[in-house]
Amino acid sequence: MQPKVIQRILGLLLMIFSLTMVPPIIVSLLYQDGATPPFILALTITVVSGLIIWFPVRNNKKELRIRDGFLVVVLFWVVLGVSGALPFALGTTPHMSIIDSLFESLSGLTTTGATVITGIDNLPASILYYRQQLQWLGGMGIIVLAVAILPMLGIGGMQLYRAETPGPIKDNKLTPRITQTAKALWFIYLGLTVTCGVAYWLAGMTPFDAIAHSFSTVAIGGFSTHDASMGYFDSQLIESIAMTFMLLSGINFSLHFIALSRLTLTPYLRDAEFKTYALTLLSIGLITSLFLISSGTFEDSGDAFRYGLFQAISIGTTTGFTTTEYFGWPSFLPLLLLFSSFIGGCAGSTGGGMKVIRFLMLFRQGMREIARLIHPNAQISVKIGNKPLPERVISAVWGFFSLYVASFSVMLLLLMATGLDQVTSFSALAACMNNLGPGLGEVGSHYGNINDTAKAILSFAMLVGRLEVFSILVLFSPAFWKK
Repeated sequence: MQPKVIQRILGLLLMIFSLTMVPPIIVSLLYQDGATPPFILALTITVVSGLIIWFPVRNNKKELRIRDGFLVVVLFWVVLGVSGALPFALGTTPHMSIIDSLFESLSGLTTTGATVITGIDNLPASILYYRQQLQWLGGMGIIVLAVAILPMLGIGGMQLYRAETPGPIKDNKLTPRITQTAKALWFIYLGLTVTCGVAYWLAGMTPFDAIAHSFSTVAIGGFSTHDASMGYFDSQLIESIAMTFMLLSGINFSLHFIALSRLTLTPYLRDAEFKTYALTLLSIGLITSLFLISSGTFEDSGDAFRYGLFQAISIGTTTGFTTTEYFGWPSFLPLLLLFSSFIGGCAGSTGGGMKVIRFLMLFRQGMREIARLIHPNAQISVKIGNKPLPERVISAVWGFFSLYVASFSVMLLLLMATGLDQVTSFSALAACMNNLGPGLGEVGSHYGNINDTAKAILSFAMLVGRLEVFSILVLFSPAFWKK
């Protein structure tokens, strides 16, 4: 462990993050919403804190080790959550407690989209913009952005990339150098954001709403500038655009990179994870729509398909936009949609959940065990895309799954111990750990009415989900701290 190296990087990252307070200040000045002082104060506190942390160890320029990388990632996300909460805690509109501010900040940065705020339509423009910006920055991972910048400051980034990038197979790079990889990812991310924003604007959104919703759509975040979320616009065209970009953002970004490089759709058609992803969302969308029709929830079958498909894609990709109160739908539908968030998006995407590739591996492994019962002496491999997977990868997926279930179980019991009912506890934890946002029961609309202890547990759950369990739980292992 190299404490001084970690301290230096943490200070630098904090100073870089302080620059994200500048755009909300500009928005506040343009709209004259009176919310400028909290952002200026937050910027000052963040940059001064970063400077104090960095200055004493500014000359320690050693290369990061793997354990250092994990610690930097977790520490930075915690410190980042605290820094991101400052504008909420220091402001008067809305006036928020420290735990509420931290919850909202982490919800944005982890692209969860759970909110404790009501009366969103009446918030200052700068606060509305800031919430969306938090999700956009968190969508691809601020660490990945930092990987493209830190080499210029004399810091290598491979360890950070491995610790932060989602997905079970993290050593695959799109380009030979890690800096080029980070830049390639961000160019794709930025291109999707701009295209989505322009499409929203042409479909009838105001420029402000178009920019704001493009941030949270491509980040698969779900924050909106309106209490009614996407339902505020009541536009099938806008909903179609949202579904398109939610689907695109839930796909492995390496597929986008390869497809753009070769100008062909073949990489998508050959990818087993993408095909499973598309088939899963389509199946859930059809089941939801058909049951809405058969149950008479909507008088018009067209509305049933419209709302059913949108909610299926939004929740299945863990975005969390809503066009109607799905938690009030009949029978098993709310639970089906919530379960779909456990699968989530593809590895290497901005989606949450356990990731499609892991579920595909677990399913194939289950099929192999059944085959072994029938043919005990057969040598059967687990294949994805006709390629056999190393046993190391399969073991890692089982390890991830067991840790996920164990942490989920412990946090679920803790939430129920705070006084929340079973439905609220289960759905809130699933929505936060899968980085989804809206839940069921007391958290169907917002999280403002639950107790502070529950909010703290759910904030931790957001981090566990965003850092994909291993990256944060490895710090609780005694072996991690041994020399």
